[in-house]
Amino acid sequence: MQEDQTPLIGDFAEEAAPEGAAPQQEVGKEGQENKKHGFSSKIGFVLAAAGSAVGLGNLWRFPYLAAKYGGGMFLLCYVLLAVTFGFCLLVLEIAIGRKTGKGVIGAFAALNKKFKWFGFFCLIVPIIIVPYYCVIGGWVIKYLWAFLVGDMAAFTSDAAAGAYFGSFTASPWQPIVFFLIFSAATILVVVFGVQKGIERVSKILMPLLAVLAVFLAIYAMCQPGALEGVKKLFVPDFGDFRAETLLAALGQLFYSMSLAMCIMITYGSYMKKSADIQKSARQISICDTLFAIFAAMIIIPSIYSVTGGGAEAEAAMGNSGPSLMFVVLPQVFNGMFGGRVIGVIFFVLVFFAALTSSISLVEAIVAVLRENCHLKRWVSCLIVLGIMLVLGILSSLGFGPLSMIHIGDKTILDIFDYASNSILMPIVAIGTCIIAGYFLDTNTLMDEIGMRKKGFRLYYKIMIRYIAPVCMAAILISGLFLTL
Repeated sequence: MQEDQTPLIGDFAEEAAPEGAAPQQEVGKEGQENKKHGFSSKIGFVLAAAGSAVGLGNLWRFPYLAAKYGGGMFLLCYVLLAVTFGFCLLVLEIAIGRKTGKGVIGAFAALNKKFKWFGFFCLIVPIIIVPYYCVIGGWVIKYLWAFLVGDMAAFTSDAAAGAYFGSFTASPWQPIVFFLIFSAATILVVVFGVQKGIERVSKILMPLLAVLAVFLAIYAMCQPGALEGVKKLFVPDFGDFRAETLLAALGQLFYSMSLAMCIMITYGSYMKKSADIQKSARQISICDTLFAIFAAMIIIPSIYSVTGGGAEAEAAMGNSGPSLMFVVLPQVFNGMFGGRVIGVIFFVLVFFAALTSSISLVEAIVAVLRENCHLKRWVSCLIVLGIMLVLGILSSLGFGPLSMIHIGDKTILDIFDYASNSILMPIVAIGTCIIAGYFLDTNTLMDEIGMRKKGFRLYYKIMIRYIAPVCMAAILISGLFLTL
């Protein structure tokens, strides 16, 4: 029996518009335009999408969670969720983008006119994230510079490293200078377009990222005492399993794969029709997961080697986010043989990872401005840069002159991060699943994805309609009421 579903518009269903109706023509024309100026190759799409997924979360959150939640047990949960939950949401967003050939607002309007508002709501996420993300990108450049010039005296102790970081972020001008440098690098790539900018840079940076990550991981594991950290990461202790482990892995996977940020819908709209969505999604998932694992292989063994393991190592691994990246790790590198060189290589790797992610966030906004406001790319980039400057400078000053503005212990940057990651993104993901699962013809989307077997179609429907929304609700609730 056919399900009673709201008809689609545009090139999704003929019932939605009479023959020759404007909506159908508009969707086709803009979709073709996006394909014309989209990714020139399948590998270009995969590398760009993987670059958006590979970011700071892999480097400063994944190792912390892996250490906190049983290492191998957390890793096992993460991989299992990646091939089920993560894969389904990833192919859903890519399929929506490719089928409509539009940015996030136009995509949801093409699915069903009454959901155009949801596209506007989704766009809030990258608008909030990219400014403070570029602030952190500026911090990365600062620390890269510190290791290049040999400013190692600042990292001789926890107190010294903490004071160095605190003094830098509290400065009214230093962080802003580095923020402007990182923002300029991001905009410069995007202004050159999808093929000459995003795709070309991704084809260069992603292989370099892989080489640097493998080199640093091997170097870290060869250090004295590092094998204890390797064992901590890879050997699962099933006695460590608890509900919090699964929830932590679920949350990390969601944030790590660039879901609910408008990125995959935007990149999907640039994807060739001949490309296999499922195959591409698997490749993206593999790249993201491998990078997260290599990041953990760099950080956890290094900490165990320098601290000698035991309680001191556990205490160091109890840090996440900026405290891990900019306080703990500089001390670790300072205590290693060849630490200055390793520090330079590490922060180059972090810079590349942050840049590929910030590029995708900016492109998601630029695509909407070009499509809905009919602006040239360079004009759209300038508008986004203006937004980045206002919110980014505000975020940066929140550690110094505007430090009196806070909610609880959260600075302005923390507030933006909390609002986007813990509230808006889970809501966007839940809404996307509900719209795709209950208001659209899921068979049409599955045809776009390339799912032919009935068993896979049934599994996909169950995942999108029931399992994924429940999982996202759990992430939302944990973000609101729990501290991972």
